[in-house]
Amino acid sequence: MACPVQFICRGVRTVGLILFYYVFSIGITFYNKWLMKGFHYPLFMTLVHLSIIFCLAAVTRWAMHCWTGKPRVVLSWTDYLHKVSPTALATVLDIGLSNWSFLFITISLYTMTKSSAVLFILFFSLIFKLEEPNPFLILVVLLISCGLFMFTFESTQFNLEGFLMVLLASFIGGIRWTLTQVLMQKAELGLQNPIDAMFHLQPIMFIGLFPLFLYNEGLSLSTSEKLFRSTELSPLLYSLFTLSLGGGLAFGLGFSEFLLVSRTSSLTLSISGIFKEVCILLLASSVMGDRLSLLNWLGFAVCVCGISLHVGLKAYYSKNKGPSLRQLAGKSPELELPLLRQSRDESTDEYDAEEHEINLH
Repeated sequence: MACPVQFICRGVRTVGLILFYYVFSIGITFYNKWLMKGFHYPLFMTLVHLSIIFCLAAVTRWAMHCWTGKPRVVLSWTDYLHKVSPTALATVLDIGLSNWSFLFITISLYTMTKSSAVLFILFFSLIFKLEEPNPFLILVVLLISCGLFMFTFESTQFNLEGFLMVLLASFIGGIRWTLTQVLMQKAELGLQNPIDAMFHLQPIMFIGLFPLFLYNEGLSLSTSEKLFRSTELSPLLYSLFTLSLGGGLAFGLGFSEFLLVSRTSSLTLSISGIFKEVCILLLASSVMGDRLSLLNWLGFAVCVCGISLHVGLKAYYSKNKGPSLRQLAGKSPELELPLLRQSRDESTDEYDAEEHEINLH
């Protein structure tokens, strides 16, 4: 009886963790689109979110230090500027362009176009030799590319400017996750914990995005009645509350994602990410009124087949050849494709007791 009960408990726990991850992942996608309808300052919104994530990460690090009694890692300025800054700059460009695109495109087109990030991740992984060349990768690329073409072909809600923004974000996302992979593999840096990684990444991300914000939104925001020229307190408090809500969602996404991987496996996160995209498209068509034709749905199905094939191949080769990639901990609100994570064996899915304490606190 112990085995069935243990199996049921593990299944319930896994479902609960997946739903917990869905709350933040799906929530932040619809939040960004909803906020952009009345608040046309995506770069400023991103800066606020980065500040909130940094503050929450700092508080969490302090709590972890108090709980475990172990000091948290603090990088030297040399390591910080030379090894962390490239990853931070690529990350903030990916996030900034993704948020900016919501001014122009629908959630459906964003979700589908963002799925193409796996193509660029594969490309840069091969360049940095994080992936082994495989003939099946050609099929993966063809399926995802054909699916994206079918989804955008003769779409009535297609916007070229927004589409190019997301496509550029996906390209930069390929660089971002490859650099993150390299960064997380350097054990001497001690950034394996996503809280430590987020704490060190946010300042450079903020500094890198701030000049672009000043150029595009600085003057307009300074004269906007949404914030600085607000004449009443209640609209100002409402704007601050809605902006803070997104920062909380972004931080929760990174934490829930890491929690799901630490208690199950990276394969579970990859598979749940595929179903999450299906949920987003269904919600976008029913709640947001996105119009999808039969060809669009067929294109999405082809793209999902390509992503599923890639996930299956990763699981197969990880099982038969041993682990080749380390986890990509600390993923941003916008990239929801953990396809570079290492698929771990069942024997190593659970951390030891001390690591569980650190992760949960």
